[in-house]
Amino acid sequence: MTATQPAEAELLRGLLKTPAYRKTLALCALVGIPVSLVCFWFLAGLQELQHLLWDSLPNGLGWDGAPWWWPMPLLLVSGVLVGWIASRLPGAGGHVPAAGLAVGAPSTKALPGVVLAATASLPLGAVLGPEAPLIALGGGLALLLRDLARGPGTPQASVLMGVAGAAAAISVIFGSPLIAAVLLIEVVGVGGPQLVAVMLPALLSSGLGALVFTGFGRWTGLKTGGLTVRIPDAVPRLDAADVGWGLLLAVAVAVVLRLTVGAGQGVAAFVTRQTVGRTALCALGAGVCAAVYALVTGRSPAEVASSGQAAMAGLVGDPHAWGAGVLVALLLCKTVAYALCLGSLRGGPIFPALFLGAAAGVLAAPLPGLGVVPAVVAGLAAAGAGVLRLPVTSAVMALLLIDSPSMTPVAILATVAALVTAEVLPVRRVRRKPEEPEAPAQPAGQRA
Repeated sequence: MTATQPAEAELLRGLLKTPAYRKTLALCALVGIPVSLVCFWFLAGLQELQHLLWDSLPNGLGWDGAPWWWPMPLLLVSGVLVGWIASRLPGAGGHVPAAGLAVGAPSTKALPGVVLAATASLPLGAVLGPEAPLIALGGGLALLLRDLARGPGTPQASVLMGVAGAAAAISVIFGSPLIAAVLLIEVVGVGGPQLVAVMLPALLSSGLGALVFTGFGRWTGLKTGGLTVRIPDAVPRLDAADVGWGLLLAVAVAVVLRLTVGAGQGVAAFVTRQTVGRTALCALGAGVCAAVYALVTGRSPAEVASSGQAAMAGLVGDPHAWGAGVLVALLLCKTVAYALCLGSLRGGPIFPALFLGAAAGVLAAPLPGLGVVPAVVAGLAAAGAGVLRLPVTSAVMALLLIDSPSMTPVAILATVAALVTAEVLPVRRVRRKPEEPEAPAQPAGQRA
């Protein structure tokens, strides 16, 4: 035990005895229920509006589904609305998704703009996810509840309440409190760059150690008495080809997505002036990408003009329904549309990145010795690390999404390879507009 540890323990003990902190802790325990309910209905409303625009309306007009040109007018309208919201309302409709993921104590004045910008972006076909607006909504609602309950108004209390509300929102969208806890530990930046510097070798060592123990256990038949819970599944056993191809795939995915984020930040700089016109132009460009995909493949343009949340289950569950040519067209068109939306519309960067990682995994699965499951796990982990640059969160998300504990070594090694690759690639920083609130507590990897 170091000399500072007793002092830190005393500091924590004294903080827990503080009435203001205990009141804040009690309020944080209570915000989860109302925040989750509001976030649930907000998500449900977005889903119903998307179903109306992409399914019910085309069917009512006589088409079996959305025609190839459908995303262009929808995303043009989206760009005009988001551009107006960003230039006129407090908070600019939320932070630019190309800047990453921010969690903290958002201003309650920005909530109307965040809700309106997300409603004008996601159902109309923005290639973004709902996680960033939900985090802002959860944090803002927590602050409103704090004010109604006349809780402590100190900066520390505001950060705690904002993080508590964000955690409840993240649990809703990912369906797992574990992802919320792990993500917040890394996003809030406890430990700063040192946390990432410590976690990378720990993850690398644990991943290689898991491979060694798996190999020796299989070869010798001996047991080590480790703490494990075995769940029967049909996932194939790992081999050297899975690991080797998985690392190469992780590097490739990280390079592509890191460059895509850089392009998105260039788009954000482009729309800083003449916000409405340039935002509409970039959103229309994303719609053109979706239309081109539909024309080339004969499939629905919604496979490009969406977060990918709904399509991912079908992609991974039935990979044979997606030919190699379709996957190549999907990756090209959705990547360009993703970059355009990252810098112009409002939403979160995670879901489309995960979809692109999964699609890259399905495309690479026929490589000699590589299977669909390890390829998709490597793609998911690399996509999360390449965009968020949060190593533990990326590995945990990949494993929980696939629900294959035996793929843990692939997820960890792919995460480390992707994060190292992403860190050595330079990406420009988004310059925020004066009316846009500074995103608090950026993760260490996303600071300039």
